[in-house]
Amino acid sequence: ASWLRPSARTLRRARRVGLTLSPRVSTGLETYYRLLATWNQKINLSGLDLSEPTPEALDRLLIEPLVAARHAPSGVSRIIDIGSGGGSPAIPFALSLGEVRLLMVESKTRKSVFLREAIRALEMVDADVATARYEELLARPDLHEGHDLLTIRAVRVETRVLMSLQAFVRPGGQLFLFRSTTGSAESLTPPLSWRATYPLMESLRSRLVILEKTKPTRHSL
Repeated sequence: ASWLRPSARTLRRARRVGLTLSPRVSTGLETYYRLLATWNQKINLSGLDLSEPTPEALDRLLIEPLVAARHAPSGVSRIIDIGSGGGSPAIPFALSLGEVRLLMVESKTRKSVFLREAIRALEMVDADVATARYEELLARPDLHEGHDLLTIRAVRVETRVLMSLQAFVRPGGQLFLFRSTTGSAESLTPPLSWRATYPLMESLRSRLVILEKTKPTRHSL
């Protein structure tokens, strides 16, 4: 079936937004898409029809995370993704950055099983899955301020949720919010501040909102 070869179409979609994919990333994305399309027939991982690699599916699942990864600060080594679902944006995002440790947080067991299968198939040895709600993970001291970057794709993230999520990010780290253009802006309180907003995919009318966790200022005695 033609859907088994999304790589050529993916490369074309990537070129449209000025991205050049290495063979490693291209192969990884193809493996991921094929696995996602196969599993999506059994459990609902994506609301998109994945039987054919349509431009919309490729843009949303693969290309959008790659565009966002261009904005990742240098030196990012630990990423936590909240509500990972079918693995996008987390998996393509991490693939594009290379040597990073990735923790995907997904409360639904069947989706977590898929995510574990995906990181096994992709040989992402530094990736892991936590089958839990993020609120439960707040009780784990090892995760507090343990990440350079937090990613989340959601229609709206309330301020109180952001204030909980920032606990996972080190001071100076960032939160990447994948948003539709219709999403409203959050009101922020310290230690979070708005850093930048970038357009992601024109075809999807999506954008990336970057928040920064400010470092505590040291008051001299």
